[in-house]
Amino acid sequence: MTAPNVNTLWAETLVSELAAGGVDAVCLSPGSRSTPLTIAFAEHPDIEVFSHLDERSAAFFALGRARRTGEPTPLVCTSGTAAANYHPAVIEANQSGVPLLLLTADRPPELIDSGANQTVDQEKLYGDAVRWYRDMPEPEAEPRKVRMLRTTAARALAESTGNDPGPVHLNCRFRKPLEPTSVPEDDPAGVPADWADGDSAAEIGRDGPFVTTSEGVGAPDEQTVRRVQDALEAAERGLIVAGPADQGLSADSLERLAAATGFPVLADPLSDLRFGPHVDRLDVPVCGGYDSYLGSDGVDQWDDPDVVVRFGASPTSKPLRHYLRDADCQQFLVDPAGGWSEAEFTATDLLVADPDATADALAGETLGGVAASWQEQFIRAEQTHWDTVAETASETYWEGGVLADVTALAPDPATLFISNSMPIRDMDRFGGPRDADLTVLGNRGASGIDGITSTALGAGSATTDPLVLVTGDLAYYHDMNGLLALGRCAVDATVVLLNNDGGGIFHMLPIEDHPTFENQFRTPHGLDFEPTEALYSLEFERVADRRQFRERFGDSVRSDGTQVIEVRFDAGDSHAVRDRLAEQVEKALADD
Repeated sequence: MTAPNVNTLWAETLVSELAAGGVDAVCLSPGSRSTPLTIAFAEHPDIEVFSHLDERSAAFFALGRARRTGEPTPLVCTSGTAAANYHPAVIEANQSGVPLLLLTADRPPELIDSGANQTVDQEKLYGDAVRWYRDMPEPEAEPRKVRMLRTTAARALAESTGNDPGPVHLNCRFRKPLEPTSVPEDDPAGVPADWADGDSAAEIGRDGPFVTTSEGVGAPDEQTVRRVQDALEAAERGLIVAGPADQGLSADSLERLAAATGFPVLADPLSDLRFGPHVDRLDVPVCGGYDSYLGSDGVDQWDDPDVVVRFGASPTSKPLRHYLRDADCQQFLVDPAGGWSEAEFTATDLLVADPDATADALAGETLGGVAASWQEQFIRAEQTHWDTVAETASETYWEGGVLADVTALAPDPATLFISNSMPIRDMDRFGGPRDADLTVLGNRGASGIDGITSTALGAGSATTDPLVLVTGDLAYYHDMNGLLALGRCAVDATVVLLNNDGGGIFHMLPIEDHPTFENQFRTPHGLDFEPTEALYSLEFERVADRRQFRERFGDSVRSDGTQVIEVRFDAGDSHAVRDRLAEQVEKALADD
């Protein structure tokens, strides 16, 4: 490898190793100190470049791609506050276990704490929110250092995508010249012709990644499998609970476990298991309406489950979490990272194992014995819930009704990204299970409303499936910068904008009755978002009722370009409909 200066050599080596490790895209933001990395990525023939002017939007875009692909899309930025703008996405990636690779350019170490322009302390900038951190040495044309660089690139990818996936931070220091300018060989920034001294591993790398990491967590040991099987076999009332998981339990393994146990499946919309062909194939109910009936007083008439097997993160549904909290039973939590995604602190057993391998091992023999009345109870409750939702939607329109329609009308296949606050809660309660290839994503690690649009567009950039984003007005406002990616990154979307002029979720809290509620919590803004049509070259339309929404939504998901469909609501009215619907479900179940 020949290079005009050592920075170019260093950057080209790092980028070539990342490409050898499977990296095929990068998010770049303009800046001077990051010039060597920017040029190396931009000129690599096998890497697609997504250019972002806003580092915060860039980080969430990369997060969205990783949610959809399971692989990191590296981020490159200059020094100073540019790197700090990555932090919110780093926190989300850490909390939700999403691969992220941050390459922050930095200044030489002697400039730290000197008052030099655009120089801040970037060492361990993201604290313990990263899986691995490395402050890279200054570039040098020396074989051992270059082998270290290749190894570091391979390790960074492995650390980001291992059993406990998450962010990795490499802080990359560069001196001038930053551009690919030729300098004399005897200059400290120069590259001698014989710098590698015959070390081909340093100079050209290897065939494929410089280091291949093999990591895996299999099924629990035979004794543990038998112990769990005994508990499942003895249960008359069991549940399979699938929480949010970007790469969790597969539908095939769920089918085998459900067939072996006969347990109903409570599937979070972010589990990737509420939707798909298995919904109609299974002989047990795949439930999505539990947020309604498990939260009612009528649930007191139900017996506790004898045993629960849970996969994925903590469920979105508070009624479900509280139901599991109050259940006096054995609860097995399967987590390949060995974490404790169990905020109610009632799980009795942690299985540090691969979800599919665990489910397949447990389903190795028939574990039937579940009471027919137990299944029938959930089947009846599900039917009652979805009948009530359909009847309510025919009479009135509320925010949850939009999520019901989006779920029912989304094309097969499609990628749906659902914003935090009320949209994801409404998706959980009103997004009915369906035999369709719907990939539903959300940022539930830290549950913020920042970066929602950017994350959705990042997910859309990684697939040819139609992309649907359902977002609230505050989240739309918070990440309007992210809309620039529509043109710069060539992503099309259908954006469903639920505008209730403020924070509707606070209507669910006791603060609703406090005198400060209107100005300090609901925070009405009175903004008109229609000007974003001209600013970001999208189509904006405001619809008045359900009929108009369904027509416009259907047109949009079949059309090229990006359409924003705004539906306006009064947050208090929508909350009243949710309460009324829950009361109707409770009454109907009590009357059975």
